[in-house]
Amino acid sequence: MANSFTLPKWYDLHTHFRQGVNVKQYIADHLAMGCAGALAMPNTRPPIAHVSGLKTETSWSIESYRADLLAAGADAFDELIVPLYLSGDTTAAMIAEGAASGLLRAAKYYPPHGTTNAEHGLAMEEWIGGEVFQAMEDHNIVLCIHGEQHTLSGADYFDEKQTAESEFYNKDLPAILEAHPRLRIVCEHITTAEAVEFVSQAPDHVGATITPQHLLYTIGHLIQGLKYHLYCLPVVKFERDRAALRRAVTEPGQSKFFAGTDSAPHTTKATECGCAAGCYTGGCAPQLYAMAFEEAGMDLASDSGRKAFVRFLSSNGPRFYGFAASSDTFTLTKEPSVARVYQSEEGPVVPLPVGMELELTWSIGH
Repeated sequence: MANSFTLPKWYDLHTHFRQGVNVKQYIADHLAMGCAGALAMPNTRPPIAHVSGLKTETSWSIESYRADLLAAGADAFDELIVPLYLSGDTTAAMIAEGAASGLLRAAKYYPPHGTTNAEHGLAMEEWIGGEVFQAMEDHNIVLCIHGEQHTLSGADYFDEKQTAESEFYNKDLPAILEAHPRLRIVCEHITTAEAVEFVSQAPDHVGATITPQHLLYTIGHLIQGLKYHLYCLPVVKFERDRAALRRAVTEPGQSKFFAGTDSAPHTTKATECGCAAGCYTGGCAPQLYAMAFEEAGMDLASDSGRKAFVRFLSSNGPRFYGFAASSDTFTLTKEPSVARVYQSEEGPVVPLPVGMELELTWSIGH
């Protein structure tokens, strides 16, 4: 008989719903995979750089984008968080007013030009010790960090002994905590052993999200045949890094690491100026996470294995962000299933398993 188990619905606390006609499908894919809520990233065009008010040609607001998502089906979520995009327009007053309104719960740091639609970001040294981070401390606003050093190139950017991420966690994150010891921080989509070590040793108000692709794959999978559907930022790393991530999520009783898929739909991955960064895992993320836990040596049929999986997928994230875990449930069954390409008027969206020719070994139900 198939091995099935029921667990609380989970929260994807780092995902991209983008904008345009496909948003309804992206949200529907999340709901279909037992997702009870999401943190929807603000790197739209234009960015979500203000808290309230109408859209303009240069900036959308949390209020306006959130209304768009709710109208597209996100009203079915228990929780929907839209962070503020930290830009040159961000002020301490904006943080205080946004917190008072209840619309602002998190703000996102992007290294300038470090990923998709990140050209509005500022260098981290412009934030450390400043009034905006101080206001975030004072008003209990979470700082979501894309943790890569933005000024590096060549071997300084990516090498076996050093990457843009390891540099950030060795230098910038300690400086942030020294200047802002009360600032709540989520280290987003961590990929390196250095980031795991930093988060593990940091105070309890520092946590991290980890994606399914970084638990499943290494740089060898990406470059062997140039599998561009695996290309994301930060890129997948080395085996020692994957092993550190797997140890982090499966450690008994761990409370700092939780699910954030960084699911990022693209209708065109290979472009004239390079490869679009992002893996689409809508509709299949819990299955991929389950496969990663099994590859890490966890028996999900055991009590300890299931508890570790539920902590990572369903309870640690809500606890960190200060809301209750879901009381609704969904079911995972150990049986083959198939991820499918989504065809749209904007073009096809190829989920990661299809792009990597990966057969899912778990199916999902409710």
